[in-house]
Amino acid sequence: MSARSLLTNARVVTPHGVVDGSVAIDDSRIAEIAPRSYRDGTDLRGALLMPGVIDVHTDYLEKEISPRPGAEVPLEMALHVMDLRALSCGLTTVLSAARVSPERSGAAGSWHGDGLRLAREMHRLAPQMRARHLVHVRWDTRYEPVSADLAELAALDGIGNVVFNDSLPGVRQFRDMDALVRKLALQSDLSFDAARDRMAEKISSLGAIDNRAEAAEVLRGRFPLGSHDDTTVEHVVEAHAFGATLCEMPVTIEAARKAKELGMLVCMGAPNYVRGGSDCGNLSADQAFAEGLVDMLCSDYHFPSLLACAVLMIDNGTPPAAVIALLSLNPARHLGIDAELGSIEPGKRADLTAFHPRDGYADVIQTWVDGESRFTVSDSAGVAALAH
Repeated sequence: MSARSLLTNARVVTPHGVVDGSVAIDDSRIAEIAPRSYRDGTDLRGALLMPGVIDVHTDYLEKEISPRPGAEVPLEMALHVMDLRALSCGLTTVLSAARVSPERSGAAGSWHGDGLRLAREMHRLAPQMRARHLVHVRWDTRYEPVSADLAELAALDGIGNVVFNDSLPGVRQFRDMDALVRKLALQSDLSFDAARDRMAEKISSLGAIDNRAEAAEVLRGRFPLGSHDDTTVEHVVEAHAFGATLCEMPVTIEAARKAKELGMLVCMGAPNYVRGGSDCGNLSADQAFAEGLVDMLCSDYHFPSLLACAVLMIDNGTPPAAVIALLSLNPARHLGIDAELGSIEPGKRADLTAFHPRDGYADVIQTWVDGESRFTVSDSAGVAALAH
């Protein structure tokens, strides 16, 4: 086997099973998978070699931009550190969540609240980053007019997907009206009754607005569409009618079932699986998996949980090929990039990650993007000691 670079002595996870052997890379692409090891090349010492993880939704960037409330750092610094952290966790394609809504400002710390602005900057800074980075747009369905925002959004190159987010109080994930009223009273220095009246006015005003039809007309076919926090069967049916092909973190099992019935991809948060349940009391990943409803996992807010899921699932008997479908191949299909990424197959781009399974987590030793090593450790035990 001859190629520009050779990764050998690995447990190569392909869509068809595990091959104990080697992967040859030529000109940024996978050239060959061989069922044997070689003396030459990069010795991965029996590590699992998987396609780079494709994370279709993460809120991690918020933590880097605002490490403490009210304390913001420059976006360039935040993206650089997030980029390194993603690669160290085996992620090669990352979609950072940001809203498109009427509540935007030009303040330094408002990146998460301005998806259009973040996408422009992400595209500008992309050449400086080692992994692939795009924006996961949280589209607020309860504001108008939206024609100018839609035109700008449709013209941007830094967008990965667009997901409908319903901001109407009292529906979907945030259904505890008393809690919402108490929060508003505290934030606005109002009595409970005054806050309740203001909340009722807001619900009445927003409830008359639904911009999804206009958004779908402009965006369908331009970006993959999805829906977030669907709670009822009706939510899913409506989203599907507006072109959503992704049901992202459904709140109830009924919503997840309906999404699968309609042929939508269902995405759950990896931390939900690792922790054994949702931190918000929503549908647990375990319950959704038990009914065969989950097509992919996203980091949500914690990068290491994605490959931790791989370790836990393989330990529990899940075939490795099924694991890479959850972490890489189905996310690539959702984004429309599966011809290039998402699995280890000849001809595809060599976005890869190698790791040793540990006790419930992945010890990543190397990650490649387009066949180039973008993260590597020569002594993972030493790195772990340094982290302490």
